[in-house]
Amino acid sequence: MFSLFNSAAALTAAAAAPAVPSLFPFSPASVSQLCAVLEETGDFDRLARFLWSLPALPPILDALANDETLLRARAVVAYHQGNFREMYRIVESKRFSKVHHSKLQELWLEAHYGEAEATRGRSLGPVDKYRIRKKYPLPRTIWDGEQKSHCFKERTRTLLRESYIKDPYPNPTKKRELAEQTNLTPTQVGNWFKNRRQRDRAAATKNR
Repeated sequence: MFSLFNSAAALTAAAAAPAVPSLFPFSPASVSQLCAVLEETGDFDRLARFLWSLPALPPILDALANDETLLRARAVVAYHQGNFREMYRIVESKRFSKVHHSKLQELWLEAHYGEAEATRGRSLGPVDKYRIRKKYPLPRTIWDGEQKSHCFKERTRTLLRESYIKDPYPNPTKKRELAEQTNLTPTQVGNWFKNRRQRDRAAATKNR
């Protein structure tokens, strides 16, 4: 079990990074590393508690102000708590390095999709999502101007269809495996399965 206060990696980073006030047990580098680990493991509640535990002291705030991994972690927590306004604010607050673009783009789009679904009271179809992307384009802080394709390749669709036939309700582990195989995110994989189940139910109802 990962421990915030016993992580060997955090202690190593703390020893090598610039110092912050002694009453705070982590260096900026170890804070960033811990955020990355907790996000990767999907422990968003624990990540939120860790972020809230950071002292609001000027030297510490200054040291962490532009840490992109920390800002990304705050955006992830805001998204999973349904605080989309705060997530949008963080995403638009600075220009992020390209390594963070994919994840932040996913958060941006999924948040807008979620808001639209809540307003309309139904799931969005491909056309709905296209219109949402047009209405809320990716901010330049997380986009380098390169056009992003939202259509899956045939190989990707084939893998997803084959997996769907075996199990239309994949668990989180299976979603991550499919995401690695298809170069999608687990959220995209989950949405594909959800949309496919909805299409199958609609077809079954129509054919009764």
